[in-house]
Amino acid sequence: MNEFDLAAIDARYSTLLCDIWGVIHDGAALFDGVEARLLQWSGEGRRIVLITNAPRTAATVQGQLDALGLSRRAYHAITTGGEAGISALLKLGAPVGLIGTRGDRDDLERAGLVIAAEGYRDLACTGLDEARATVADYVEQLEQLAAAGVRLHCLNPDRVVIVAGHAEVCAGALADAYEAMGGEACWYGKPYPAIYDHALELAGNPGRETVLAIGDGLVTDVIGAARNGLDCLYVTGGISRGEGIPADFAETHGLSEWRPVGVVGSIG
Repeated sequence: MNEFDLAAIDARYSTLLCDIWGVIHDGAALFDGVEARLLQWSGEGRRIVLITNAPRTAATVQGQLDALGLSRRAYHAITTGGEAGISALLKLGAPVGLIGTRGDRDDLERAGLVIAAEGYRDLACTGLDEARATVADYVEQLEQLAAAGVRLHCLNPDRVVIVAGHAEVCAGALADAYEAMGGEACWYGKPYPAIYDHALELAGNPGRETVLAIGDGLVTDVIGAARNGLDCLYVTGGISRGEGIPADFAETHGLSEWRPVGVVGSIG
């Protein structure tokens, strides 16, 4: 694969869909040089949409980026897995259950969802709560939900995220466990189409041949780009911790000859 020149991205890429966690920051601080790079690309007239599997709203994610010090001039819009899931849950018109933190609950309620303690048919899963730190801690609850026929809505399909160098379990790992025990799960965010459609709408509906997706997750960012007709720049400095793309990755995931256009350690 040819070396990818971050300072001179091909002019055909007028829109960049950039992942956040693992590419822009590690949950605690911005990566070195990332803000300058985004400002450079924005200054070249490229449309930058931040696309994240975070289960929160775009407004909440923007507040988090503000707190980390990222200039709002470095991007044009944000879309999240949470936005897609909240939209679907609101259309149900009924209270839903929740697995997630108090902060997640507050975010969902601000968006208009009614959270119930019992009697619900659908449940929003945003990630682990404050009291339980492993998937095993949720097995009994998940088994009861599956037996009751509750549909779990996974608002963050990431299985794990790196926070200041440490791995933390995400909602996708709970949804995997739920499906493994026979429960029904609905997935939002990357690699599923809805979040890409929304991101491109925010970018003004450019042709997909003009879009470059940037991300550090093989099963989310890379597969998502491939299955949604987008070129992809793979960043190894995030969740993969420096590991490249497995030799059999494309074959294993039915991607034929598709490959990312480049692999870099960081966009900084």
